[in-house]
Amino acid sequence: MALYDDPAFLAGYRELRRTGLGLNDELEIPAMEALLPSAAGLRVADLGCGEGGLAVRLAAAGASVVAVDASASMLSRAVQHPQIRYLQADLAQLDLPESSLDLVVSSLALHYVDDFTGLVGRVARWLVPGGQFVFSVEHPVVTAPVEAADRVVDDYADEGLRQRTWFVDGVIKYHRTIGSTVEALVAAGFVLEALREPQPSPGQVERSPHLAVHRRRPPLLLISVRRG
Repeated sequence: MALYDDPAFLAGYRELRRTGLGLNDELEIPAMEALLPSAAGLRVADLGCGEGGLAVRLAAAGASVVAVDASASMLSRAVQHPQIRYLQADLAQLDLPESSLDLVVSSLALHYVDDFTGLVGRVARWLVPGGQFVFSVEHPVVTAPVEAADRVVDDYADEGLRQRTWFVDGVIKYHRTIGSTVEALVAAGFVLEALREPQPSPGQVERSPHLAVHRRRPPLLLISVRRG
C-alpha cells in the first residue's frame, strides 16, 4: 500500500493542507513557481502529483500534463482538467517515451524515492534536448539525522533510508546530501540552472508563528536543471 493510501496518514496530511500549517502555501509553491518556465504549449510530467495542485496550475497555463502518483486515494481526489492525464504508477518503475517531454516537475516527492540516480537517468531520456527538470525535496539538513530532530544536523554524510513518525510511525524517506544530488544530475547530462533553499521571512514568521523553526535551518531544497 502506498503511504498516502494509509487512512490515518491521509487524514493527517489533508488536515495539514486544510489548515495551511505545512510548508506548501507559504514556501514551496512560491519557490517552485519562480523556477518554472512559461507553460503554454509544453508537454509536462508531474512526478508524485498527489491531488493535482501543481498539475492543474500548469494545465491552466496551457501545458499538456501527465500527472503520476502511486496513491489511488490521492488520485481519486485529484482535480480533473482536460489537459491532464492522471496515471497511477510507482516512480521506481515508471517509464515514459523517449524525448516526449519539455518539462518534468516534482513537488516534495523525490525524497521518497530510493534509486534517485536511476530516476534521474530516466528523466533525462524522457526530456527533449534543452528540456527542464524542476523539483523540490525536503532539505538534506532535515532528512539527515538517523534519530529525528527538529534543529540538529547530524549523520549528514551517512546517506540512505530514514524512518520518521509523521502522522503514522515508520514513514520511510531517503537522505541524500546536496553534493550527491547535484552529482547525479550532472552525471545524467543535466546542466544546473538554479539551487535554492527557501526560508520564511521575518514577516512570514510574524504572520505564521509555526514557521519560526524554519528560520533556523532551511526546510526545502529546490533545483532546476536543463538537459544538455
